[in-house]
Amino acid sequence: MGAPHERSNGIRMTIKRLMCVSAHGGLVLHQQCGPLPGWDICTVSNLREAAEVLERQPYPVGLLLDLPAAGAPPILDQFLRQHCAMQWVGVVQPGLLQDPSWRALILDHLCDFHTKPLDPQRLTHTLGHAHGWATLRGYRANDGAGDGAGAGTILGQSPAIVALRAQIRKVASVNAPVLIWGESGSGKELAAHAIHAQSARAKGPFVPINCGALPANLIQSELFGHERGAFTGAGKEKAGLIESANGGTIFLDEIGDLPKDIQSNLLRFLQEKTIMRIGATREIAVDVRVIAASHINLKQAAAQGSFREDLYYRLSVFPIDVPPLRERKADVPALAEQFFRQFAADKGAHVKGFSSHAMQALQRHDWPGNVRELINCVRRAMVLADGSLITPADLNLPEPLPATLSDGLADSRVRAERDAICISLANAGKNVTHAARELGVSRMTLYRLLAKHNISI
Repeated sequence: MGAPHERSNGIRMTIKRLMCVSAHGGLVLHQQCGPLPGWDICTVSNLREAAEVLERQPYPVGLLLDLPAAGAPPILDQFLRQHCAMQWVGVVQPGLLQDPSWRALILDHLCDFHTKPLDPQRLTHTLGHAHGWATLRGYRANDGAGDGAGAGTILGQSPAIVALRAQIRKVASVNAPVLIWGESGSGKELAAHAIHAQSARAKGPFVPINCGALPANLIQSELFGHERGAFTGAGKEKAGLIESANGGTIFLDEIGDLPKDIQSNLLRFLQEKTIMRIGATREIAVDVRVIAASHINLKQAAAQGSFREDLYYRLSVFPIDVPPLRERKADVPALAEQFFRQFAADKGAHVKGFSSHAMQALQRHDWPGNVRELINCVRRAMVLADGSLITPADLNLPEPLPATLSDGLADSRVRAERDAICISLANAGKNVTHAARELGVSRMTLYRLLAKHNISI
Protein backbone atom coordinates (compact mmCIF):
# COMPACT_ATOMS: atom_id res chain seq x y z
CA MET A 1 0.00 0.00 0.00
CA GLY A 2 2.75 2.39 0.83
CA ALA A 3 5.68 2.92 -1.46
CA PRO A 4 8.90 0.95 -0.84
CA HIS A 5 10.58 1.56 2.49
CA GLU A 6 13.12 4.42 2.54
CA ARG A 7 15.54 5.64 5.19
CA SER A 8 15.46 9.15 6.62
CA ASN A 9 18.09 10.14 9.20
CA GLY A 10 18.78 6.47 9.81
CA ILE A 11 15.11 5.70 10.59
CA ARG A 12 13.27 3.18 8.44
CA MET A 13 9.91 4.60 7.40
CA THR A 14 7.03 3.63 5.10
CA ILE A 15 6.08 6.17 2.47
CA LYS A 16 2.30 6.47 2.48
CA ARG A 17 0.53 7.48 -0.72
CA LEU A 18 -2.06 10.28 -0.85
CA MET A 19 -4.04 11.79 -3.70
CA CYS A 20 -5.11 15.38 -3.14
CA VAL A 21 -7.91 16.73 -5.34
CA SER A 22 -7.72 20.51 -5.10
CA ALA A 23 -8.96 23.12 -7.53
CA HIS A 24 -6.07 25.37 -6.50
CA GLY A 25 -3.26 22.85 -6.61
CA GLY A 26 -0.61 21.67 -4.19
CA LEU A 27 0.41 25.14 -2.97
CA VAL A 28 -2.88 25.49 -1.10
CA LEU A 29 -2.38 22.05 0.45
CA HIS A 30 1.05 23.07 1.71
CA GLN A 31 -0.20 26.43 2.98
CA GLN A 32 -3.21 24.94 4.77
CA CYS A 33 -1.72 21.72 6.11
CA GLY A 34 2.02 22.35 6.22
CA PRO A 35 4.45 19.58 5.30
CA LEU A 36 3.22 16.01 5.57
CA PRO A 37 6.33 13.93 6.34
CA GLY A 38 6.17 10.33 5.24
CA TRP A 39 3.56 10.97 2.52
CA ASP A 40 4.00 10.65 -1.24
CA ILE A 41 1.44 13.22 -2.44
CA CYS A 42 -0.06 13.47 -5.92
CA THR A 43 -2.05 16.67 -6.42
CA VAL A 44 -4.59 17.07 -9.23
CA SER A 45 -6.86 20.00 -9.98
CA ASN A 46 -10.02 18.22 -11.13
CA LEU A 47 -11.81 14.85 -11.17
CA ARG A 48 -10.85 14.08 -14.76
CA GLU A 49 -7.14 14.29 -13.90
CA ALA A 50 -7.75 12.24 -10.76
CA ALA A 51 -9.43 9.46 -12.76
CA GLU A 52 -6.56 9.40 -15.27
CA VAL A 53 -3.97 9.08 -12.50
CA LEU A 54 -5.93 6.35 -10.72
CA GLU A 55 -6.08 4.35 -13.95
CA ARG A 56 -2.29 4.12 -13.84
CA GLN A 57 -1.54 4.02 -10.13
CA PRO A 58 -3.56 3.16 -7.00
CA TYR A 59 -3.77 5.54 -4.04
CA PRO A 60 -5.24 4.16 -0.82
CA VAL A 61 -6.17 7.60 0.60
CA GLY A 62 -7.72 10.65 -1.07
CA LEU A 63 -8.10 14.20 0.24
CA LEU A 64 -10.76 16.56 -1.13
CA LEU A 65 -9.87 20.24 -0.74
CA ASP A 66 -11.64 23.45 -1.78
CA LEU A 67 -15.07 21.90 -2.28
CA PRO A 68 -17.47 24.24 -4.12
CA ALA A 69 -19.97 26.17 -2.03
CA ALA A 70 -22.84 25.25 -4.35
CA GLY A 71 -24.68 21.94 -3.98
CA ALA A 72 -22.76 18.68 -4.23
CA PRO A 73 -22.20 18.03 -7.95
CA PRO A 74 -23.51 14.68 -9.25
CA ILE A 75 -20.19 14.08 -11.02
CA LEU A 76 -18.42 14.01 -7.65
CA ASP A 77 -20.90 11.45 -6.33
CA GLN A 78 -20.31 9.30 -9.43
CA PHE A 79 -16.52 9.65 -9.10
CA LEU A 80 -16.53 8.63 -5.45
CA ARG A 81 -18.74 5.62 -6.23
CA GLN A 82 -16.25 4.45 -8.84
CA HIS A 83 -13.34 4.83 -6.41
CA CYS A 84 -15.11 3.63 -3.29
CA ALA A 85 -12.24 1.33 -2.26
CA MET A 86 -10.18 4.42 -1.39
CA GLN A 87 -10.50 6.11 1.98
CA TRP A 88 -11.62 9.70 1.33
CA VAL A 89 -11.21 12.64 3.72
CA GLY A 90 -12.84 16.00 3.00
CA VAL A 91 -11.94 19.53 4.04
CA VAL A 92 -15.05 21.73 4.00
CA GLN A 93 -16.25 25.18 4.94
CA PRO A 94 -18.52 24.99 8.03
CA GLY A 95 -21.48 26.39 6.08
CA LEU A 96 -21.29 23.48 3.62
CA LEU A 97 -22.73 21.17 6.24
CA GLN A 98 -26.02 23.05 6.09
CA ASP A 99 -26.55 21.84 2.51
CA PRO A 100 -28.48 18.50 2.45
CA SER A 101 -26.72 17.37 -0.72
CA TRP A 102 -23.29 17.83 0.86
CA ARG A 103 -24.35 16.12 4.08
CA ALA A 104 -25.58 13.13 2.06
CA LEU A 105 -22.36 12.96 0.03
CA ILE A 106 -20.16 13.16 3.14
CA LEU A 107 -22.13 10.44 4.90
CA ASP A 108 -22.15 8.20 1.84
CA HIS A 109 -18.56 8.49 0.68
CA LEU A 110 -16.14 10.02 3.20
CA CYS A 111 -14.52 8.19 6.07
CA ASP A 112 -13.93 11.54 7.85
CA PHE A 113 -14.08 15.30 7.27
CA HIS A 114 -12.55 18.47 8.71
CA THR A 115 -13.93 21.97 8.81
CA LYS A 116 -11.84 25.07 8.24
CA PRO A 117 -9.68 26.48 9.72
CA LEU A 118 -7.60 23.35 9.60
CA ASP A 119 -5.67 21.84 12.46
CA PRO A 120 -2.63 20.32 10.62
CA GLN A 121 -1.80 17.92 13.43
CA ARG A 122 -5.34 16.60 13.59
CA LEU A 123 -5.50 16.23 9.79
CA THR A 124 -2.20 14.34 9.75
CA HIS A 125 -3.58 11.98 12.38
CA THR A 126 -6.79 11.48 10.37
CA LEU A 127 -4.89 10.71 7.16
CA GLY A 128 -2.68 8.22 8.99
CA HIS A 129 -5.74 6.53 10.42
CA ALA A 130 -7.36 6.41 6.95
CA HIS A 131 -4.21 4.87 5.49
CA GLY A 132 -4.12 2.23 8.22
CA TRP A 133 -7.79 1.45 7.64
CA ALA A 134 -7.20 1.13 3.88
CA THR A 135 -4.33 -1.26 4.57
CA LEU A 136 -6.45 -3.30 6.98
CA ARG A 137 -9.25 -3.60 4.41
CA GLY A 138 -6.76 -4.93 1.87
CA TYR A 139 -7.11 -2.15 -0.68
CA ARG A 140 -6.52 -3.77 -4.03
CA ALA A 141 -7.00 -1.22 -6.80
CA ASN A 142 -4.45 -3.02 -8.96
CA ASP A 143 -3.78 -6.13 -6.88
CA GLY A 144 -3.56 -9.26 -8.97
CA ALA A 145 -3.84 -7.38 -12.23
CA GLY A 146 -0.83 -9.13 -13.68
CA ASP A 147 0.93 -7.59 -16.65
CA GLY A 148 -0.29 -4.34 -18.07
CA ALA A 149 -3.72 -2.88 -17.53
CA GLY A 150 -6.93 -2.36 -19.38
CA ALA A 151 -8.50 -4.63 -21.98
CA GLY A 152 -5.77 -7.29 -21.91
CA THR A 153 -5.48 -7.61 -18.12
CA ILE A 154 -5.85 -11.04 -16.51
CA LEU A 155 -6.37 -10.70 -12.76
CA GLY A 156 -4.89 -13.08 -10.23
CA GLN A 157 -1.70 -14.28 -8.61
CA SER A 158 -2.53 -17.98 -8.25
CA PRO A 159 0.07 -20.37 -9.76
CA ALA A 160 -2.36 -21.32 -12.55
CA ILE A 161 -2.86 -17.69 -13.61
CA VAL A 162 0.82 -16.80 -13.27
CA ALA A 163 1.61 -19.73 -15.60
CA LEU A 164 -1.14 -18.65 -18.00
CA ARG A 165 0.22 -15.09 -18.20
CA ALA A 166 3.72 -16.45 -18.86
CA GLN A 167 2.40 -18.60 -21.70
CA ILE A 168 0.46 -15.67 -23.16
CA ARG A 169 3.62 -13.53 -23.19
CA LYS A 170 5.41 -16.20 -25.20
CA VAL A 171 2.73 -16.83 -27.81
CA ALA A 172 1.99 -13.10 -28.20
CA SER A 173 5.45 -12.56 -29.69
CA VAL A 174 4.79 -14.83 -32.69
CA ASN A 175 2.14 -14.76 -35.38
CA ALA A 176 0.86 -18.35 -35.47
CA PRO A 177 -2.73 -19.43 -34.68
CA VAL A 178 -3.70 -20.08 -31.05
CA LEU A 179 -6.37 -22.47 -29.78
CA ILE A 180 -7.77 -21.67 -26.33
CA TRP A 181 -9.68 -24.26 -24.36
CA GLY A 182 -11.66 -23.47 -21.24
CA GLU A 183 -15.02 -23.99 -19.61
CA SER A 184 -17.81 -21.53 -20.37
CA GLY A 185 -17.34 -18.29 -18.48
CA SER A 186 -13.70 -18.97 -17.58
CA GLY A 187 -12.26 -16.01 -19.52
CA LYS A 188 -11.24 -17.33 -22.93
CA GLU A 189 -11.96 -14.02 -24.67
CA LEU A 190 -9.95 -12.16 -22.04
CA ALA A 191 -6.99 -14.46 -22.71
CA ALA A 192 -7.36 -13.82 -26.46
CA HIS A 193 -7.49 -10.08 -25.84
CA ALA A 194 -4.34 -10.33 -23.70
CA ILE A 195 -2.49 -12.10 -26.53
CA HIS A 196 -3.57 -9.38 -28.96
CA ALA A 197 -2.70 -6.54 -26.55
CA GLN A 198 0.84 -7.85 -26.02
CA SER A 199 1.51 -8.61 -29.68
CA ALA A 200 2.91 -6.50 -32.50
CA ARG A 201 -0.70 -6.23 -33.74
CA ALA A 202 -1.89 -4.38 -30.63
CA LYS A 203 -2.63 -1.19 -32.59
CA GLY A 204 -4.73 -3.13 -35.11
CA PRO A 205 -8.35 -4.22 -34.63
CA PHE A 206 -9.42 -7.02 -32.32
CA VAL A 207 -12.59 -8.58 -33.76
CA PRO A 208 -14.39 -11.11 -31.51
CA ILE A 209 -16.95 -13.44 -33.12
CA ASN A 210 -19.23 -15.85 -31.31
CA CYS A 211 -19.52 -18.61 -33.91
CA GLY A 212 -22.45 -20.19 -32.12
CA ALA A 213 -24.48 -16.98 -32.34
CA LEU A 214 -24.16 -16.48 -36.12
CA PRO A 215 -27.34 -17.33 -38.07
CA ALA A 216 -26.74 -20.48 -40.11
CA ASN A 217 -27.84 -18.85 -43.38
CA LEU A 218 -25.60 -15.81 -42.87
CA ILE A 219 -22.36 -17.33 -41.55
CA GLN A 220 -20.59 -17.31 -44.92
CA SER A 221 -21.52 -13.69 -45.60
CA GLU A 222 -20.72 -12.52 -42.06
CA LEU A 223 -17.25 -14.08 -42.06
CA PHE A 224 -16.15 -13.61 -45.66
CA GLY A 225 -18.39 -10.80 -46.96
CA HIS A 226 -20.26 -10.55 -50.25
CA GLU A 227 -20.42 -8.55 -53.47
CA ARG A 228 -23.39 -6.49 -54.55
CA GLY A 229 -26.10 -8.66 -56.08
CA ALA A 230 -24.52 -11.90 -54.82
CA PHE A 231 -27.91 -12.98 -53.46
CA THR A 232 -31.36 -11.58 -52.82
CA GLY A 233 -31.06 -8.62 -50.46
CA ALA A 234 -27.37 -7.95 -51.18
CA GLY A 235 -27.92 -4.37 -52.29
CA LYS A 236 -24.31 -3.34 -51.78
CA GLU A 237 -20.96 -4.97 -51.24
CA LYS A 238 -19.98 -5.85 -47.70
CA ALA A 239 -16.63 -6.67 -46.16
CA GLY A 240 -16.73 -9.71 -43.89
CA LEU A 241 -15.55 -9.84 -40.28
CA ILE A 242 -12.28 -11.53 -41.23
CA GLU A 243 -11.51 -8.75 -43.72
CA SER A 244 -12.44 -6.10 -41.15
CA ALA A 245 -9.73 -7.49 -38.84
CA ASN A 246 -6.98 -6.85 -41.41
CA GLY A 247 -3.76 -5.91 -39.61
CA GLY A 248 -5.09 -7.20 -36.31
CA THR A 249 -6.56 -10.28 -34.67
CA ILE A 250 -9.80 -12.19 -35.13
CA PHE A 251 -11.13 -14.21 -32.21
CA LEU A 252 -13.37 -17.12 -33.17
CA ASP A 253 -15.15 -18.12 -29.97
CA GLU A 254 -16.89 -21.51 -29.84
CA ILE A 255 -15.39 -22.44 -33.20
CA GLY A 256 -16.67 -25.98 -32.73
CA ASP A 257 -20.15 -24.69 -33.63
CA LEU A 258 -19.14 -23.79 -37.20
CA PRO A 259 -20.72 -25.95 -39.96
CA LYS A 260 -18.38 -28.26 -41.86
CA ASP A 261 -18.54 -26.28 -45.12
CA ILE A 262 -17.52 -23.07 -43.32
CA GLN A 263 -14.71 -24.99 -41.64
CA SER A 264 -13.38 -25.82 -45.12
CA ASN A 265 -13.39 -22.15 -46.13
CA LEU A 266 -11.68 -21.18 -42.88
CA LEU A 267 -9.01 -23.83 -43.45
CA ARG A 268 -8.29 -22.41 -46.90
CA PHE A 269 -7.99 -18.91 -45.42
CA LEU A 270 -5.48 -20.16 -42.82
CA GLN A 271 -3.43 -21.86 -45.52
CA GLU A 272 -3.54 -19.18 -48.22
CA LYS A 273 -4.13 -15.97 -46.21
CA THR A 274 -6.78 -14.98 -48.75
CA ILE A 275 -10.58 -14.87 -48.72
CA MET A 276 -13.23 -14.94 -51.41
CA ARG A 277 -16.36 -12.85 -50.91
CA ILE A 278 -19.65 -14.44 -51.95
CA GLY A 279 -20.23 -13.55 -55.61
CA ALA A 280 -16.64 -12.37 -56.15
CA THR A 281 -14.31 -13.49 -58.94
CA ARG A 282 -11.01 -12.62 -57.26
CA GLU A 283 -9.41 -13.39 -53.94
CA ILE A 284 -8.48 -10.75 -51.38
CA ALA A 285 -5.27 -11.01 -49.35
CA VAL A 286 -5.90 -10.48 -45.65
CA ASP A 287 -3.25 -10.17 -42.91
CA VAL A 288 -5.03 -11.47 -39.81
CA ARG A 289 -3.95 -13.55 -36.85
CA VAL A 290 -6.51 -16.16 -35.84
CA ILE A 291 -7.21 -17.07 -32.22
CA ALA A 292 -9.90 -19.69 -31.74
CA ALA A 293 -11.57 -20.97 -28.60
CA SER A 294 -13.91 -23.75 -27.55
CA HIS A 295 -15.38 -25.20 -24.39
CA ILE A 296 -15.47 -28.65 -25.99
CA ASN A 297 -12.47 -30.86 -26.70
CA LEU A 298 -11.88 -30.30 -30.42
CA LYS A 299 -9.49 -33.25 -30.69
CA GLN A 300 -12.26 -35.55 -29.53
CA ALA A 301 -14.73 -33.74 -31.81
CA ALA A 302 -12.36 -34.34 -34.74
CA ALA A 303 -12.08 -38.03 -33.84
CA GLN A 304 -15.89 -38.24 -33.79
CA GLY A 305 -16.14 -36.53 -37.19
CA SER A 306 -17.94 -33.36 -36.03
CA PHE A 307 -14.89 -31.14 -36.56
CA ARG A 308 -12.33 -31.19 -39.34
CA GLU A 309 -9.13 -32.82 -38.12
CA ASP A 310 -6.93 -30.84 -40.52
CA LEU A 311 -8.47 -27.58 -39.26
CA TYR A 312 -7.90 -28.66 -35.65
CA TYR A 313 -4.17 -29.17 -36.27
CA ARG A 314 -3.95 -25.93 -38.25
CA LEU A 315 -5.50 -24.00 -35.33
CA SER A 316 -3.72 -25.68 -32.43
CA VAL A 317 -0.17 -24.52 -33.16
CA PHE A 318 -0.20 -23.01 -29.69
CA PRO A 319 -2.81 -24.63 -27.43
CA ILE A 320 -3.67 -22.74 -24.24
CA ASP A 321 -5.85 -23.86 -21.33
CA VAL A 322 -7.68 -21.28 -19.24
CA PRO A 323 -8.15 -22.76 -15.75
CA PRO A 324 -11.65 -22.83 -14.24
CA LEU A 325 -12.25 -20.58 -11.25
CA ARG A 326 -12.45 -23.54 -8.84
CA GLU A 327 -8.76 -24.21 -9.60
CA ARG A 328 -7.76 -20.64 -8.74
CA LYS A 329 -9.83 -19.82 -5.67
CA ALA A 330 -6.97 -17.74 -4.27
CA ASP A 331 -7.84 -15.17 -6.97
CA VAL A 332 -11.51 -14.86 -5.98
CA PRO A 333 -11.05 -11.96 -3.47
CA ALA A 334 -9.12 -9.84 -5.98
CA LEU A 335 -11.65 -10.61 -8.72
CA ALA A 336 -14.60 -9.80 -6.46
CA GLU A 337 -13.03 -6.48 -5.43
CA GLN A 338 -12.33 -5.64 -9.08
CA PHE A 339 -15.92 -6.33 -10.12
CA PHE A 340 -17.18 -4.32 -7.13
CA ARG A 341 -15.24 -1.31 -8.41
CA GLN A 342 -16.12 -1.97 -12.06
CA PHE A 343 -19.87 -1.91 -11.35
CA ALA A 344 -19.77 0.69 -8.57
CA ALA A 345 -22.40 2.79 -10.36
CA ASP A 346 -24.96 0.00 -9.75
CA LYS A 347 -24.59 -0.21 -5.98
CA GLY A 348 -26.29 1.71 -3.24
CA ALA A 349 -24.17 4.53 -1.87
CA HIS A 350 -24.23 2.87 1.56
CA VAL A 351 -22.49 -0.30 0.31
CA LYS A 352 -18.76 -0.04 0.98
CA GLY A 353 -17.45 -3.53 0.27
CA PHE A 354 -17.46 -7.16 1.43
CA SER A 355 -17.51 -8.47 4.96
CA SER A 356 -14.82 -11.02 5.86
CA HIS A 357 -17.51 -13.71 6.14
CA ALA A 358 -18.74 -12.86 2.62
CA MET A 359 -15.21 -13.25 1.27
CA GLN A 360 -14.94 -16.63 2.97
CA ALA A 361 -18.25 -17.69 1.38
CA LEU A 362 -16.99 -16.60 -2.05
CA GLN A 363 -13.86 -18.69 -1.64
CA ARG A 364 -15.79 -21.77 -0.48
CA HIS A 365 -18.05 -21.82 -3.53
CA ASP A 366 -16.97 -24.00 -6.50
CA TRP A 367 -18.20 -21.56 -9.21
CA PRO A 368 -19.53 -23.95 -11.87
CA GLY A 369 -20.30 -20.88 -13.98
CA ASN A 370 -16.74 -19.61 -13.47
CA VAL A 371 -15.91 -15.90 -13.65
CA ARG A 372 -19.20 -15.06 -15.35
CA GLU A 373 -21.09 -16.50 -12.37
CA LEU A 374 -18.90 -14.51 -9.95
CA ILE A 375 -19.64 -11.27 -11.82
CA ASN A 376 -23.39 -11.91 -11.63
CA CYS A 377 -23.16 -12.81 -7.94
CA VAL A 378 -21.24 -9.64 -7.05
CA ARG A 379 -23.52 -7.34 -9.06
CA ARG A 380 -26.63 -8.86 -7.51
CA ALA A 381 -25.25 -8.53 -3.98
CA MET A 382 -24.22 -4.90 -4.57
CA VAL A 383 -27.81 -3.99 -5.41
CA LEU A 384 -29.57 -6.10 -2.77
CA ALA A 385 -27.30 -5.47 0.24
CA ASP A 386 -29.01 -3.53 3.02
CA GLY A 387 -25.95 -2.91 5.19
CA SER A 388 -22.67 -1.14 4.56
CA LEU A 389 -20.93 -4.45 3.88
CA ILE A 390 -22.05 -7.33 1.67
CA THR A 391 -22.85 -10.40 3.78
CA PRO A 392 -23.08 -14.11 2.90
CA ALA A 393 -26.87 -13.76 2.86
CA ASP A 394 -26.59 -11.02 0.20
CA LEU A 395 -24.51 -13.34 -1.99
CA ASN A 396 -27.28 -15.97 -1.89
CA LEU A 397 -24.90 -18.83 -2.66
CA PRO A 398 -26.04 -22.43 -2.17
CA GLU A 399 -24.99 -24.12 1.04
CA PRO A 400 -21.96 -26.39 0.59
CA LEU A 401 -22.55 -30.14 0.68
CA PRO A 402 -22.17 -31.89 4.05
CA ALA A 403 -18.51 -32.57 4.73
CA THR A 404 -18.75 -36.36 4.45
CA LEU A 405 -20.65 -36.32 1.16
CA SER A 406 -18.50 -33.53 -0.26
CA ASP A 407 -15.31 -35.31 0.71
CA GLY A 408 -16.57 -38.57 -0.81
CA LEU A 409 -17.35 -36.93 -4.14
CA ALA A 410 -14.08 -35.05 -4.12
CA ASP A 411 -12.10 -38.23 -3.39
CA SER A 412 -13.84 -40.03 -6.25
CA ARG A 413 -13.04 -37.24 -8.69
CA VAL A 414 -9.40 -37.13 -7.56
CA ARG A 415 -8.99 -40.90 -7.92
CA ALA A 416 -10.60 -40.92 -11.37
CA GLU A 417 -8.44 -38.03 -12.56
CA ARG A 418 -5.24 -39.60 -11.21
CA ASP A 419 -6.06 -42.99 -12.76
CA ALA A 420 -6.72 -41.39 -16.17
CA ILE A 421 -3.37 -39.59 -16.06
CA CYS A 422 -1.45 -42.71 -15.05
CA ILE A 423 -3.09 -44.81 -17.77
CA SER A 424 -2.36 -42.19 -20.46
CA LEU A 425 1.27 -41.88 -19.34
CA ALA A 426 1.66 -45.66 -19.45
CA ASN A 427 0.12 -45.84 -22.94
CA ALA A 428 2.41 -43.03 -24.12
CA GLY A 429 5.55 -44.56 -22.65
CA LYS A 430 5.72 -41.63 -20.19
CA ASN A 431 5.92 -39.16 -23.07
CA VAL A 432 4.19 -36.04 -21.68
CA THR A 433 3.35 -34.61 -25.10
CA HIS A 434 1.66 -37.82 -26.30
CA ALA A 435 -0.14 -38.30 -22.98
CA ALA A 436 -1.45 -34.72 -23.07
CA ARG A 437 -2.82 -35.29 -26.58
CA GLU A 438 -4.56 -38.47 -25.49
CA LEU A 439 -6.13 -36.65 -22.52
CA GLY A 440 -7.09 -33.69 -24.69
CA VAL A 441 -5.21 -31.12 -22.58
CA SER A 442 -2.13 -28.98 -23.11
CA ARG A 443 1.31 -29.96 -21.83
CA MET A 444 1.15 -27.07 -19.35
CA THR A 445 -2.10 -28.42 -17.90
CA LEU A 446 -0.72 -31.95 -17.69
CA TYR A 447 2.36 -30.74 -15.83
CA ARG A 448 0.03 -28.91 -13.43
CA LEU A 449 -1.97 -32.11 -12.91
CA LEU A 450 1.19 -34.15 -12.37
CA ALA A 451 2.23 -31.77 -9.60
CA LYS A 452 -1.30 -31.77 -8.13
CA HIS A 453 -1.35 -35.58 -7.87
CA ASN A 454 2.34 -35.91 -6.99
CA ILE A 455 2.98 -38.16 -10.01
CA SER A 456 6.62 -38.54 -11.02
CA ILE A 457 7.76 -39.47 -14.52
